[in-house]
Amino acid sequence: MAYVLKNSQGQIIAASATERLNDDWVHIEATDKAYINFLEHSLAEGDKFRESDIHLARVLEDLISLLVERNIIRFTDLPEQAQKRLNQRQSMRHQSQLSGILDESSERLL
Repeated sequence: MAYVLKNSQGQIIAASATERLNDDWVHIEATDKAYINFLEHSLAEGDKFRESDIHLARVLEDLISLLVERNIIRFTDLPEQAQKRLNQRQSMRHQSQLSGILDESSERLL
């Protein structure tokens, strides 16, 4: 069950999985083809922003690393939560690189 808002041409322009925001919103089955198409299109549009966010996050990580390496800031100057997240990302990146190396070496053995 979902609620959608349609324009004057009957096209879905907004959707809510749980709430009917006002009387203009109508109930629709979650399996409705138009609803599914709207969700898929919305996700595809959002991918551009997610991809941009991912790239920007990497730039910021590299910038922080550079500032720390050049002693412009100290890692401990960052808020505790920021330190924790940066450490987690660095660990994930390191594990991912190791995983790639292991995958490549195992392919060579075959």
